[in-house]
Amino acid sequence: MNTQVETIGFQQLSHDYRRMEQAIRYLEEHFRNQPGLKEIAASAHLSEFHFQRLFSRWAGVSPKKFLEFLTLDYAKKLLQESESVLDATYESGLSSPGRLHDLFVNIEAVTPGEYKQKGAGLTISYGIHPSPFGECLLAVTERGICGLSFIENENPKKALQYLAANWPNAQIAENPKATEPYIEKIFGGSNGNGAPLKLFLKGTNFQIKVWEALLKIPPGCVASYENIAARIGKPTASRAVGTAVANNYVAYLIPCHRVIQKIGAFGNYRWGAPRKKAMLVWEAGRREIV
Repeated sequence: MNTQVETIGFQQLSHDYRRMEQAIRYLEEHFRNQPGLKEIAASAHLSEFHFQRLFSRWAGVSPKKFLEFLTLDYAKKLLQESESVLDATYESGLSSPGRLHDLFVNIEAVTPGEYKQKGAGLTISYGIHPSPFGECLLAVTERGICGLSFIENENPKKALQYLAANWPNAQIAENPKATEPYIEKIFGGSNGNGAPLKLFLKGTNFQIKVWEALLKIPPGCVASYENIAARIGKPTASRAVGTAVANNYVAYLIPCHRVIQKIGAFGNYRWGAPRKKAMLVWEAGRREIV
């Protein structure tokens, strides 16, 4: 487990993220002007010293490095650097040597019959937990994780509605004791120790294939929609890939945040563009890419 995460704890990191999101939004809107530390700190209502310390503790990189990450040139460079890494990981049949790889995260797709039933006969337990990217709603069944979404504006109602929409005929009950053991394994960097995480997913064959491809993008790397389309043998289906990425309902574990536009633009994200950039910087900082 990452010692920084272990020392600070998810509750503190989640609290830090809420404050850092203000700064990330400010940087998104003003990065072309290259604002200084004083301006960025003021946007988060913090002193320069406190902000620098808090941001570096949370992100693992300085605000200056994060500002560099937001530039189009850097995003293009990251795409180019990731290409060779992706070639190697796809050829080996695995993704990263780190936490998220084929031996650590297994996908079990619902059968065609189960797909039509829309969760009938399924019991889903959910819990709301802190994470490095704010509070999240995690949903599990006896067959594996079936949902992970981030809570916006500290209101879980939308996340619950999203879970119910994905599994409309399932029995859904709050049970944080059932979901809590998964949190450290998802966000704590346990490097695959113990039993693999199993994802229980409901999607079309094409969507499942896209989600499996996303698992092969190592932390700290990115891929374009066109790249993913080519790697699943559908080089002209980049638009359909984009739709499948947008329909991913297991955030972070299926890393749709690692897919960006080929021109270097980061693109949209279901749980907010600042959170997508935060995830990429969090991962890149821990791989010493930025």
